[in-house]
Amino acid sequence: MQSLFLVMATICYLFGTVGYLVYLFRDRQQLHRISWTILLVGVLFHGAALIMRTVQTGHLPLTTVQEELSVFALVFVLTYLIVQIRLQLRILGSFVSPLAVVFMISSTILPSQIMIKSESFKSGWIILHVATLFFANALFALAFSLGVMYLLQESYIKRKNFGFLYERLPPLERLDSIAHYCLISGFPLMTAGLITGFAYAALVWHSPWNWDPKEILSLVTWIIYAVLVHERLTVGWRGRRAAWLSIIGFSATLLTFVVANLLLSGHHSILSGKM
Repeated sequence: MQSLFLVMATICYLFGTVGYLVYLFRDRQQLHRISWTILLVGVLFHGAALIMRTVQTGHLPLTTVQEELSVFALVFVLTYLIVQIRLQLRILGSFVSPLAVVFMISSTILPSQIMIKSESFKSGWIILHVATLFFANALFALAFSLGVMYLLQESYIKRKNFGFLYERLPPLERLDSIAHYCLISGFPLMTAGLITGFAYAALVWHSPWNWDPKEILSLVTWIIYAVLVHERLTVGWRGRRAAWLSIIGFSATLLTFVVANLLLSGHHSILSGKM
């Protein structure tokens, strides 16, 4: 049943993506509502599958790279659905849903070796660590999508190419303000995620910092976002520079996941059985 629900979730995400891509070319509010609802049904199937997995194993389904990507796809889509209700930026779904499908499909093809032992989830620190980082990264993924939209819209304005996509994309000011909202919401969660990770490391390895590859890469990513948030709040960074840094920041997040979890040996890696 779990597998069936995951397949149904993937199908819903795919159909939702198709709907939103069509919506990109045809501005029909009903088409958005249908696509949004299909994604919501996918979240329900996806959530049910992960709950069943949790009940079956007795721990959160986050012990392998596949499980982590699957859970992140769920959190990402759920975050978008909530943000959409709050901010009413329908066209964002045309950029978010394809990215969610990539994460979902990747969760089926990447290595399934155990990365984190199930015993780790007996600690409340690691549950908080994972939950806060996942929601932070989901918000950063939204900021990434908004950054791409901003750069596209800006390029159309500079080239005076006022075609259909220019008309479909929101004004630069709105894209920038919503990206700011995502960053300001996500950065405290990321900070809390790192702090709880350090607390867990201090309990397990008797040191909050162990020069683990993922610790180093995560700190670099945190610094990128810290610079972006600081400059936006104090210097007033807006527009193109902020959009590029949002893209770079989330790219660093993906790089951290791929390199640290799959390619390098460390506490968080499938190449090591230390977790």
